Amino acid sequence: MSASPAPRSTEDRYVVVVNHEEQYSVWFADRALPAGWTATGAQGTRQECLDHIEQVWTDLTPRSVRASR
Repeated sequence: MSASPAPRSTEDRYVVVVNHEEQYSVWFADRALPAGWTATGAQGTRQECLDHIEQVWTDLTPRSVRASR
């Protein structure tokens, strides 16, 4: 059985990422980005990143759905 990873600190650094559907998320700054996601340039604590996402992601509809309207 493998050991569980150590709990992350609330002060860990994160980056804001976006996918091809213009959906946003946060990702650990010290990890490689998952496939299909691109860093936006915004970074900080998890809360700072979430606050940034709240300001910029005003339409939660995926890009492909918006384009088909």
